[in-house]
Amino acid sequence: MHWLFLVLAGLAEVGFAFCLGKAKLATDSQAVWWYVAFVSFAALSFYLLNLSLVQVPLGTAYAVWTGIGAAGAAVVGVLAFGDPLTGPRLFFLITLIGSVLGLKAVSH
Repeated sequence: MHWLFLVLAGLAEVGFAFCLGKAKLATDSQAVWWYVAFVSFAALSFYLLNLSLVQVPLGTAYAVWTGIGAAGAAVVGVLAFGDPLTGPRLFFLITLIGSVLGLKAVSH
C-alpha cells in the first residue's frame, strides 16, 4: 500500500508540473485557477509522499518520487507543451524509468 502512495505522490508531482506549465500560458483570471490547482497537487503530492515513508526508506522514496515526477513532467512536456523529443532525451528518460523500477526491485 505504501508503494501505491509513493506512485500516486509521483503522479501528483506530474500534476503540479502540468498546472505550472498551464498557468504560465494562461491569462490572468485563468492563471489563478491553474495556480490553485498547482498548490492542491503539490499538497497532495507531499501528503502522499509522507504516507509512503511509513514503510519505504526515505532515500528510496525520495528518489522514486522525483524520478516519477521528472519522467512524467518530461512526457507531459512533450505531449501537452510541444517540447522536443530527441533520441538522447528519450534514452535518458528510459534510463530514469529503469532506475526507478530498479529501486523498487531492490527495496525491502
